[in-house]
Amino acid sequence: MATTLQAIRGMNDVLPDEAHGWLAFEEIVRGTMFRHGYRNIRTPLLEHTGLFKRAIGEVTDIVEKEMYTFTDELNGEQLTLRPEATASTVRAAIEHSLTYNGPLRLWYAGPMYRHERPQKGRYRQFHQFGAEALGFGGPDVDAELIVMCAALWKELGLEGIRLEINSIGSTEERARHRTELIRYLETKTDSLDADAKRRLHTNPLRVLDSKNPVVQDATRDAPVLMNFLGEASLAHFDGLKKLLTAAGVTFGINTRLVRGLDYYNLTVFEWITDKLGAQGTVCAGGRYDGLFEQIGGKPTPAVGFAAGMERLIALWQDAGRVPAPRGPEAYLIHQGEGALETALLAAQALRAAGHAVVQHAGGGSFKSQMKKADGSGALIALIVGEDEVRAGELTLKYLRRDAPQQKIRRDELVAAFGSALKETTQ
Repeated sequence: MATTLQAIRGMNDVLPDEAHGWLAFEEIVRGTMFRHGYRNIRTPLLEHTGLFKRAIGEVTDIVEKEMYTFTDELNGEQLTLRPEATASTVRAAIEHSLTYNGPLRLWYAGPMYRHERPQKGRYRQFHQFGAEALGFGGPDVDAELIVMCAALWKELGLEGIRLEINSIGSTEERARHRTELIRYLETKTDSLDADAKRRLHTNPLRVLDSKNPVVQDATRDAPVLMNFLGEASLAHFDGLKKLLTAAGVTFGINTRLVRGLDYYNLTVFEWITDKLGAQGTVCAGGRYDGLFEQIGGKPTPAVGFAAGMERLIALWQDAGRVPAPRGPEAYLIHQGEGALETALLAAQALRAAGHAVVQHAGGGSFKSQMKKADGSGALIALIVGEDEVRAGELTLKYLRRDAPQQKIRRDELVAAFGSALKETTQ
């Protein structure tokens, strides 16, 4: 007996009873992006491994431990399933000279891959949507992205998502802070866990981002990067704070917020909830002015964010905001000589007019078909029997309102059905 095959651990099926919620969620996201002037981009799931090593940083958890990387047996290339989409978006912008004619607003959505320990809200195949504003250097676009997120949470009816912001300055400012931070951490090695010790000399800023309470306590008095920022970086951060305040977006300043990717500079931010346990971050981003040059392009300022769809949809479900699935408008029942052909033509006519119609398949009595029609959630049943075929008619039966059934002529089907549907949905 063959072994039953199942989905790979951490890679989940989205079944029809859940998928309607995903579709509704995605439609709201698309609308939000369109209203803010962001255009859709779709990049490959597979990229050259070097893209992520150069963009994200070799001394990061993603590159060191989490990427799905393999050698293409046909040509020996090292390839990686994308763990995030910012690097791919920037690569595409460079490759196709997308910013040649000026700054550009882009958005994306799709699956990402990281080999993590699966748990609620954290999967090996997970889905993100995100926005990238390429070629904009000021805090106005940083604020635009954050305000766009706030508008999306409001439209989704989500509450209890708080915003934390920080500035991690320029490369030079981080270098000065790094020297002092290493000096401080070297006095606390007894309190650092294995990850923190490994990062001490390679990526010490990430030690401040540790979720280990012992490490957090040990770094409580560590040098604060904000104190190393120069006039330009502080002015950028002040501009962001003023714009968010003007827009009515509440925020907190978290000087330990550094983000996990090497390409960030200046503004970083996270949207966080306490309703999902350990996986509290639902959206995060920041400015990455050096990334274009880092992967071979011309210097170009940029800022963006990515949001976890599984986590946001879970919040949406918990808040009871997911719309109920819609059934078809009509279910076509047929039995007898010539009924199938008549039903087929009727279904085609109604669909061409924009109506959602399910045509019964698989045979069965009128009673069993009517049961299927009722279970489908359809508003109206259209019945074709031998009597209807001879008379050139269909019988219309209401399934969700108390009203008598009626006969309608085939040549008047679309108009008559539209009137009946209007009465049903008023």
